[in-house]
Amino acid sequence: MRETGIVRRIDELGRVVIPKEIRKTQRIRTGDSLEIYTDGNGEVIFKKYSPLAELGEPAAVYADVLARRLRCAVAVCDREHIVAAAGAGKGELLGAPLPPEIEPLLTRRKLYTAPASAAEREPLGSRYLLCAAPILVHGDIEGGVLLHGTLREAAPNAETVRAAATAAEFLARWMEE
Repeated sequence: MRETGIVRRIDELGRVVIPKEIRKTQRIRTGDSLEIYTDGNGEVIFKKYSPLAELGEPAAVYADVLARRLRCAVAVCDREHIVAAAGAGKGELLGAPLPPEIEPLLTRRKLYTAPASAAEREPLGSRYLLCAAPILVHGDIEGGVLLHGTLREAAPNAETVRAAATAAEFLARWMEE
């Protein structure tokens, strides 16, 4: 089923320009990777590529172990979606789009810890972000490890923040290999 029908010519080098309207609606940015494949009907399909989504099971297992060890809810996200989740809120968050407020926290390339004041915390579904550790692969932001909870929960302690940073670093190294 076609949702958009814009015609573009391929140039002599085999390039095609993806129209601005499509790039905007699909949140395709300069530097993003696209997976290109064909289906059985001979159609060529461009799909945004997420190395974190490709990790699938290892990311889910790591999130589960981390959630049990830290006794808090954990999510792993790429730049657009939650790709793995464990603990409270898992069903709601898994596969959900990343709230727009979270990406700027990750693009700062620093660990984020929620402020002590619950009113200033960033929402993540029906829960709130407690900690965000960016996943940096070859210098590029690919996503993050997110610890989340309720407004009543205290900001995470230093050990918990270090564990989130370790998880992000582990997933980054896994993707670099």
